[in-house]
Amino acid sequence: MSIGKIVTSEDVKEIGEDGKFNRQQNHFTTPFGNDAGMLPVEAGRYRLLWSAVCPWAHRSVIAIKLLGLEEVISIGQASPVRTANGWEFSLDPNGVDPVLGIRYLPEIYARSDPEYSGRATVPAVVDIKQGKVVNNDYFNLTYYWETVFKPLHKPQAPDLFPEHLREDIRQFNQVLFDELNNGVYKAGFAQSQQAYEDAYHLVFNRLDQLEERLSRSRYLFGDQLTDADIRLYVTLARFDVAYYSVFKTNRNRLTDFPNLWAYARELYQMPAFAESTDFQAIKQGYWLGSHGNNPYDILPLGPDVSIWQTAHQRDKQFQL
Repeated sequence: MSIGKIVTSEDVKEIGEDGKFNRQQNHFTTPFGNDAGMLPVEAGRYRLLWSAVCPWAHRSVIAIKLLGLEEVISIGQASPVRTANGWEFSLDPNGVDPVLGIRYLPEIYARSDPEYSGRATVPAVVDIKQGKVVNNDYFNLTYYWETVFKPLHKPQAPDLFPEHLREDIRQFNQVLFDELNNGVYKAGFAQSQQAYEDAYHLVFNRLDQLEERLSRSRYLFGDQLTDADIRLYVTLARFDVAYYSVFKTNRNRLTDFPNLWAYARELYQMPAFAESTDFQAIKQGYWLGSHGNNPYDILPLGPDVSIWQTAHQRDKQFQL
């Protein structure tokens, strides 16, 4: 289904003849920065559109909260259940985003580029002055918040992308994306048995490696929280409530990995992670949206997410 040239389902253009899911490329990729041709770094100019179900958008919101950029970049939130017309701002009064005046995300994508024919995705950064999407490059967005927006960070903000680790973090994040962040989608959207099995093994091979890595290290890069931890967390937070069942990645639950599970709880118990993690919205988005193949719209009652508040002991395990 489409609105104008914009499609609202992965099935239209992102499934190959072999049944494999091939995620679309980002369209609005102009970087933020201070050089000619870049998007200017300016407080109050941009609005980040997100949905609590989306891991790519979630990681931008976590970074914004950790860095204290909430007053610099405004945030608009769409419903977690993607409609046939795309992401909808039904959570707002009158069902429209109060700043941009749009009901459905594809409206502002079409306004930004009338020739755009992919999916209208979150996160999307809108230049409020222009009323247009200027960046939907979810892979690089957190890097921009962490680097060129640094002059606007709150005092004592964490350094999530330290210079001496940047190349290592970038390389790690690429593998993490290919094999786990997007790997669960490759399994969930697969339309052939072979495509599903290939993605399934990719996901659990990577989880096994991460389980071992986190037995030796409090965070992915030692004792310092980094951008990589945000990217792993958003997949872990969705694993048992959505991916395990909806995407059929069911060899193990997150809670079956002692180190990954304790690590995920430690992150969740930090305010920036907990405040932006809405397990009910995640369940709704995957089970009641087009992902769920759920014709009667039955929303599972479990799993019990109160266990995310239980003690993790990572601080004691890795005492300096």
